[in-house]
Amino acid sequence: MNCDTFLVKKNDFSQTQIDSQLDIEAQSLAKGEILLKVDQFAMTANNITYAAMGDTLRYWAFFPAKSGWGVIPVWGFADVVVSDNKDVKTGERYYGYYPMATHLRVQPQQVSSSSLMDGASHRQSLSKIYNQYVRCANDPLYQPETEALQMLLRPLFTTSFLLDDFLFDNDLFGARQLLLSSASSKTALGTAFSLYHNRSERQLDYRIIGLTSPGNLEFVKGLGCYDDVISYEQVAALSSKPATTVVDFAGNSVLLKQLHLHFNDQLKYSCLVGAAHWDKGGGSMRDLPGAPPQLFFAPSQAEKRLKEWGGSGFQQKLAGVWSRFVAFVDDWILIERSHGPVEVDHVYQTVLAGHLNPRTGYILSLSND
Repeated sequence: MNCDTFLVKKNDFSQTQIDSQLDIEAQSLAKGEILLKVDQFAMTANNITYAAMGDTLRYWAFFPAKSGWGVIPVWGFADVVVSDNKDVKTGERYYGYYPMATHLRVQPQQVSSSSLMDGASHRQSLSKIYNQYVRCANDPLYQPETEALQMLLRPLFTTSFLLDDFLFDNDLFGARQLLLSSASSKTALGTAFSLYHNRSERQLDYRIIGLTSPGNLEFVKGLGCYDDVISYEQVAALSSKPATTVVDFAGNSVLLKQLHLHFNDQLKYSCLVGAAHWDKGGGSMRDLPGAPPQLFFAPSQAEKRLKEWGGSGFQQKLAGVWSRFVAFVDDWILIERSHGPVEVDHVYQTVLAGHLNPRTGYILSLSND
């Protein structure tokens, strides 16, 4: 069977091609290696963020490609089809961070009953949280019937969980009003959901406001996890008096500048999370009034909490809110599945262009079967 890899041009994400490697399963593995067949993966605006920040945060480094081209990482499930490792059996299923490809070679290290780490040399300087592959047979969050939601939402909700924790850990930076841009995006929804449902336990009086496009306004309002939802055109009508923290999921420098100018010194923290509107980035963020924009890197907060809570403690806390979030999302999300390079490219171009229905979750496979 061939290994097909979906490549994107680093200086023009709309240019794509398939790189094929012949008879991948017939090739010899290095000692201790395994070969995983990527069964399916999710495609969301978060994957476009990986591309937009590919050099800055080294996302391109996880799955190296030929010069000028990159492989966008995705979250999904894969099965072991060949194993030269006594601790990993053929047929085992793993959840984790994969290339947009049909196969991945992994050098297992730290193999346990619950997970393994990829010991490939080029990944050792990269964030460990992305190098872990979770054994589905012993994963407390895994349920076969909710695989699609796990692919779509687990990595995004983990970021949401960590962001909510980060903001609370810092007392919202003294703000009592939180503005979330790209409010219909799944990471923003997960953050709003966590902030909303944790508010009573924290005994903090804060207001959660979602910013979204006019076309998504009614959808976001109907979800009930924001105290108020407004369109981007209504920002100027907001009161500039409350101490405010902005959480920017849009990556739109024009909007971010407008928010800084509007709230001025009352903007207590400016948190950059995603790049949903990747094409409206750029422009100088220097000398803006209010707190200077700060990039939120979820693995840093994860590593902090893993040290403080331990691995099992971290998973227990995450699992508790995850089950509530899945029940919330399951009421409105629509899963759309696509197979093969042509269909994958079509969905990718749709997501890249930002033509997303917030109700839709895309599950893809490069294999035609």
